[in-house]
Amino acid sequence: MLDYDRLEDIVREAGRMALARWPGHGHALEVWEKVPGSPVCEADIAVDTFLKRELGALLPSAGWLSEETVDHPERLDRGLCWLVDPIDGTRDFIRAQPGWCVSVALVSAGRPLIGVMSAPARDEFWFANAGHGATRNGLPLRASTREELAGARVPADALAKVDQDLTLVYKPNSIALRIAMVASNDADLLATLRWGFEWDIAAATLIAREAGAAVSDAFGQPLGYNKRDPRAFGLLVTAPAIHAAAIARLADRAEKLA
Repeated sequence: MLDYDRLEDIVREAGRMALARWPGHGHALEVWEKVPGSPVCEADIAVDTFLKRELGALLPSAGWLSEETVDHPERLDRGLCWLVDPIDGTRDFIRAQPGWCVSVALVSAGRPLIGVMSAPARDEFWFANAGHGATRNGLPLRASTREELAGARVPADALAKVDQDLTLVYKPNSIALRIAMVASNDADLLATLRWGFEWDIAAATLIAREAGAAVSDAFGQPLGYNKRDPRAFGLLVTAPAIHAAAIARLADRAEKLA
C-alpha cells in the first residue's frame, strides 16, 4: 500500500527545494544547456536527485523515468514506474517567472495511477488519484464545460490565422501547468503539435482527466506511458464537448507535422 501522505510530503519538499533556488527570490543560479536550446539548471539536478532517492525508498519496486536521469530499459520490466520532471518550465524558472512546477506521476500498465504537481511560486499543489478525482490546494477540480470551439480559451503566445476565433489567455512555460489550466477551468483547450516526452505530461493529464477533461494525442488517440520510446506526437486536452471539433481543426496540420 502506497503511503499517500509520505508521497505528498516528498513532492512538497521537492517544491521547497526548487523554490529555495529560484531567482524570483533573488538567488543566483547556475545554468547551462544540455543541448542547444534546452536549458538546465542546478535546481533541476538537485530536485531530481532528491526525488529519485525518496521515491525509490517509498516504492522500491517501481521503475524510474525522468528528464534529468539517463534512461535505463529495466523500467520496462517493472509493473510500476515513476515519471518525473523535477522542474517543468525551466525557462520560466530561470527567468524568475512563476510558471514552473515539480511534476511526479506513478504509472502502471501504461496508465497514470497518481499525479502530483507542486507549483510553490504560485502557492499551488495539485493531486489526482485515478478514479478518485483531482484537487488543487485540497479543493475538488471541475474541468471546463465549454460547448463550442469558437471563443475557447487557449494558453498560448499567439494564434494562427485560422484560429483567430479562439481566445488567448496567460501561458505559463510549464506544459504541465497549461494542461492543469483546463482541469481548473482556467482554459478550455490545450493543444501541441510537436514531439514531447511522457515526463512532461503524465501527472497533469491524469489531473485533467480526473477533473473531467478530454485527453488524447493530436489525432484523438489515447496516450500511453512508460513506453520504450518515451515520446509522443502532439497533445490535446479540452472541455469534452469541443474535443472532436478540436481534433478536426488540427487534423491537416497534425498530418503534415507528425
